[in-house]
Amino acid sequence: MEFNHYSVLLHETVDGLGIKPNGIYVDGTLGGGGHAYEVCKRLGDGGRFIGIDQDADAIKAASERLKEFSDKVTIVRSNYADMRRVLDNLGIHKVDGIVLDLGVSSFQLDTPERGFTYRVEDAPLDMRMDDRQTLTAKTIINEYSEAELFRIIRDYGEDKFAKNIAKHIVAERAKKPIETTGELNEIISAAIPAKVRATGGHPSKRTYQAIRIALNRELDVLQDNLDDMIELLNEGGRICIITFHSLEDRIVKTIFKKNENPCTCPSNFPVCVCGNKSKGQVISRKPILPSQEELEQNKRSKSAKLRIFEKK
Repeated sequence: MEFNHYSVLLHETVDGLGIKPNGIYVDGTLGGGGHAYEVCKRLGDGGRFIGIDQDADAIKAASERLKEFSDKVTIVRSNYADMRRVLDNLGIHKVDGIVLDLGVSSFQLDTPERGFTYRVEDAPLDMRMDDRQTLTAKTIINEYSEAELFRIIRDYGEDKFAKNIAKHIVAERAKKPIETTGELNEIISAAIPAKVRATGGHPSKRTYQAIRIALNRELDVLQDNLDDMIELLNEGGRICIITFHSLEDRIVKTIFKKNENPCTCPSNFPVCVCGNKSKGQVISRKPILPSQEELEQNKRSKSAKLRIFEKK
């Protein structure tokens, strides 16, 4: 299957980077190379681009898409959590821009055997971004305790029926292992009141999001590494991050704000004495949203938000 992925907020993101022709740019979630291609088009002979992704299919697709820029492109299979190590190995210690597109790719959603989508009934419960990882969604569903499942679905799916869903999962797996997306969908549906199922969208959406986030440690990786990515930027360098749900967006917004104003002094202090210095400024006071034209072209972009931070 061809790796197809619509690059959300493409021009807003690339314009937001403020590309310098001789700059060094990193895409930590390379995907099919959509954002990367537009960045590389703007680079001159002295420019350099590093693409990072943990998905083997993405690496293959992006390598093909970016081959005309091979003299300035380096692609590495890794998690963006390892960005500093990847750059150190390349002899790079500062960059001029970083892109993160935190969404699941269309290819991942539309490839049933990847197990990301609840819209296919007989797919395996996989959901791994990196197939070198041994833990899968099937393991979480069948082996995690009821309390752990409840916490994951409540915290990462923000589902008000999390407790009942976890209870139903544990009850059904006691009879036989839960193997497929169809089986899990039936269990989730049975745990949600009929009135809600009729009006609240697909009943599995929040649970699948929650399991995927937990499995791939998506929020932990973002929370633990965003400060360091800001440190990697040169003066005037920018980081552009596209999120797709409130949990991610809240982390980005909070960390950007903290880096802009890290002062911990009480508000009634006449001058700052904590010594914490601002690392830069938030360029996008409000998140940048997809245009109406983009929404018409790609319904999956509906929840996308772009935030931009510039290093001092």
